[in-house]
Amino acid sequence: MQSFHSSIDMFFSIIVDPGSIDSAKSLVELLTNSGFKKVQRSCWENPKISEAELSEIKKDIDRVTDYYDVVRIYQFPLKGMFVITELKEKKWRRCQMSAAQTPQKGAARQATR
Repeated sequence: MQSFHSSIDMFFSIIVDPGSIDSAKSLVELLTNSGFKKVQRSCWENPKISEAELSEIKKDIDRVTDYYDVVRIYQFPLKGMFVITELKEKKWRRCQMSAAQTPQKGAARQATR
């Protein structure tokens, strides 16, 4: 059985919406030094990073951001789930989704009858 902080590589995409030029510069430097590649204007990706490495990157992101910065992290797979983690107003929030949670077509209509 693997622990939560395993060494399995995962795919990560990070979207940054910095609130200031200083935050933008700090985030670019942090992501570049962490092995992320810029793929679009505010989108950075790394296909091979571990959960433990992400934990350290999140601490560094906390250190260089302020209340006005928004950072979203898209992660797959984590225990077979797609995970979105967002830093907004200096608070981390996490949403996890799996195929089993996706409503079947027509299920919502039947549930309201």
